[in-house]
Amino acid sequence: MADDDQLFVERRAEGDYAVRRGNSERASAVRPTQAEAIERARELNPGKAPLVERVRYTHSGKPDK
Repeated sequence: MADDDQLFVERRAEGDYAVRRGNSERASAVRPTQAEAIERARELNPGKAPLVERVRYTHSGKPDK
């Protein structure tokens, strides 16, 4: 179960990055780079680190594995 106060940074199909709260349907913010999305997430929720989706492919799996 997701924490409603937790922010998540995830890559969108468009190639940019969304900042979302737990259990939300819409993004709180959309930024062109992961770094900018992380920075915005920190501004929106100071004192709580955002959870960031891993967006690279590795020998052990796809993103976020």
